[in-house]
Amino acid sequence: MTELSPVATLLGPTDHRAPGRRRYSAGRAVSHSEVLVVDPEDRPVPAGVVGEIVSRGAHVMLGYWNRPEETAAALRGGWMHTGDAGYLDEDGYLFVVDRIKDMIVSGGENIYSAEVEKVLSGHPAVAQCAIVGIPDDRYGERVHAVVILAEGARAEPADLREYVAERIARYKAPRSVSFVEEFPVSGAGKILKRDLRVSPGQILPTST
Repeated sequence: MTELSPVATLLGPTDHRAPGRRRYSAGRAVSHSEVLVVDPEDRPVPAGVVGEIVSRGAHVMLGYWNRPEETAAALRGGWMHTGDAGYLDEDGYLFVVDRIKDMIVSGGENIYSAEVEKVLSGHPAVAQCAIVGIPDDRYGERVHAVVILAEGARAEPADLREYVAERIARYKAPRSVSFVEEFPVSGAGKILKRDLRVSPGQILPTST
């Protein structure tokens, strides 16, 4: 990320060829960087436990220009708080699972949108998808899928839900689906999930 100038971890050539899951990690901290995963109180968590990824070192930014409050929040305790959720394994390899703001808490369960998107994007009728959490009276939030269908393809929301439920835990499958022709994107081409979430007074073309 830009705030880390921009590298904090690295996965070397040997690791790319290693068997097992290590090749899917973001690597280990580089020599100029310290990397931790912490809980909401900024306490380090054990290996394998998901928390927020933080880093410190000479590579970290000095601050956001003329934004002292945001700087203080991001650099609290001397660590750059990345806003990314992830975990370290026993050997210090970092695995990134989602953006913290994109994590969905439904019925007390943490659901990572990136995991659901990876599965749903494998459906042959799905050209592109985004998973967001939207308000739910019973569960607090529910998993909602916004889908661009492949050219000429058709799919029912129930079909997409069942496709996901057959591959990961059923509670992670989208409870509702919207079909759109394009996504709102940033100047860098990233999907603006904040524009896909339901807010009071906003109506999405939702199917359940």
